[in-house]
Order: sequence, then structure tokens, then C-alpha cells
Amino acid sequence: MPSPCDPQYAPVGDVGVALMMIDSRLKGIHDGRTETDAEHEELVRQFTRSLGPDGAHDVLDGACTLIFMYMTWLRNVHEQHEKDVIEYVVPNLVASMRMMPKSCPSEVIPTMAGLVTAAGLGLSPNLWRAQYGDWTDEEMNPLEATAFLLAEHINRIADDPDFATRMITEALSDADED
Repeated sequence: MPSPCDPQYAPVGDVGVALMMIDSRLKGIHDGRTETDAEHEELVRQFTRSLGPDGAHDVLDGACTLIFMYMTWLRNVHEQHEKDVIEYVVPNLVASMRMMPKSCPSEVIPTMAGLVTAAGLGLSPNLWRAQYGDWTDEEMNPLEATAFLLAEHINRIADDPDFATRMITEALSDADED
């Protein structure tokens, strides 16, 4: 019997916009911008407001889809080396988030760890989270940070600063062709 958190039941959301936001963050870090650019932040806020509630929810679902896809890739890589993805990825993610107290308040880190664990087990992160009620405003930055940290982790494993973005872009292209 399939789980109610099975990815086949999950909305994909707007993966393209979610990927654009994560890629923008990755490029900003690699360009040496460690502080968030106020102008960039305002543009993101304006863009998000322009999407309206449904569009913003689609981007949220898209971010969860990214997390699922990243964890699926990481799980496959870890299994090739007979390693447990949860054992190797979740503690590092939590440690990184703990070093980001402004973006990731400590009270939401367990939710993000659970979200990544669910994805690592092959469950839909957004359906897993939905079991516990609606998303909170306090979870939005940590959700983005989670997707960012997973993408950066993948890029380091692949030794390619654009690998995670390219992987998703290629998957989206392949899906469009089908």
C-alpha cells in the first residue's frame, strides 16, 4: 500500500522559478557576495508578490521538488558507495543551518531535517510537511536554505559549481520532451 506521502501524489510546483532562486543564491556566493544584497532581496520580494498566493505556493512546491530531486541524486550516489544518505547528509545540513541563525532559527531546523529525511527515504517533502499543518512564515527562509545547501553539497561532490542546476535543468528538458 503506497504512503500518503508518496511522490506520485505530490504537486510538482514551479520548479523553474524555485531553481532560478537557488541558482541565484549559488552564483552570489561563488561571486563572493556573502551578505544578502538588499536590492536583490527586494527584487525577490516583488517577484514573489507578483506571483500571488497560488504562484507563491507553486514556488514552495517547486522548492520541495528540488529537495526531493537533490536527495534522490544524493541517495543514489551514497548507495553506490554503500553509504546511508541520511547518515551523511542530514547531520551536515543541520550543522550548516545552525551556523545560519538569522536565516534558520533553531526552532525550524528539526522541521527541515525531517523534510530532508523524508526526501531521503523517497517520500514527498511537501506532503510530509503537510501532515503537520500549513507552512509558516518562519519556515520560508530555512526551506530556501535547505535547497541551497543541498545544491551546494551536490556541487562539491561533483566538483562543478553548476552541476546541481544543470542536473535539474536537464531533467526538466527531458520531461518537456516526454
